Amino acid sequence: MRHVLLGMLLCAIAGLTGCASWKAQPNTKAAQPSEKAAQPTAKAVVPADKAVQPAQKETLSGDKLGVGDAVRVTVFQQPDLSQEVRIAENGTIVMPLVGSVKIGGLTPSAAGAQIADALKRGKFLNNPQVTVALTTLRSRQVSVLGQVARPGRYPLDETSSLLADVVAAAGGVLPTGSEEVLVTRNGKQQKVPLLGKSFPLEGGETVYIDRAPMFYIYGEVTRAGAYRVEQNMSVMQAIAAGGGITPRGSDRRLKLRRAAADGKLIETDVSLQERIRADDVIYVREALF
Repeated sequence: MRHVLLGMLLCAIAGLTGCASWKAQPNTKAAQPSEKAAQPTAKAVVPADKAVQPAQKETLSGDKLGVGDAVRVTVFQQPDLSQEVRIAENGTIVMPLVGSVKIGGLTPSAAGAQIADALKRGKFLNNPQVTVALTTLRSRQVSVLGQVARPGRYPLDETSSLLADVVAAAGGVLPTGSEEVLVTRNGKQQKVPLLGKSFPLEGGETVYIDRAPMFYIYGEVTRAGAYRVEQNMSVMQAIAAGGGITPRGSDRRLKLRRAAADGKLIETDVSLQERIRADDVIYVREALF
């Protein structure tokens, strides 16, 4: 009887041990998927790091602020510190609490970081968030004056900083305009051919297109008036520009009035092959018969 009871007790103990072992196995296997599921989370961090690079590249390629530009400075949750201000000649602006901050030559994002650093170093704000936005561009503008369709101030950028581009933005040169352009740079003037398309301009310069040399023709011509002197232009070409001689006129009775060195006008007979000068006056008279 004792042997029977001992055998039953051993069987019961063996059965309990087997159940515990059988129940633990699912828990061990269930842990494996959770470890694998954590792997995608670690991989998802990599694109987030790479996504920062385009933003940094965009910031570095931004246009730089210059003297005369107007900017809007916004300090997050600090309306008393936000303002619109113009950059002074020394490249600085005056901010409340911190005073002068130099932002000339910086991009708008770099200027915001510069102001935030000044607020933080002065212990006025723990973690300031500052944005700077350009409202009026003055530092990279040129003045276009003279014989153009729309005189005025025009901005320069990466796509329109050449002389030809700026003149085209001003509507182009008038028919009475010269082929040479006078560019004033740092107080010095220089003549530049209008066809010099590769001539770059800088902010603050003045472009002046003078009136072209003109001659005047009247009398027995179809269209009397003022015309532009072309290179090596003859009297015959000048008459052709005026529409030619009328039936009552004569190409043998031409008079030319030209200013002498002392400013006095001298009238002489002129041939068709005579070269035209600026301010010459040609008179075509009637034929005798």
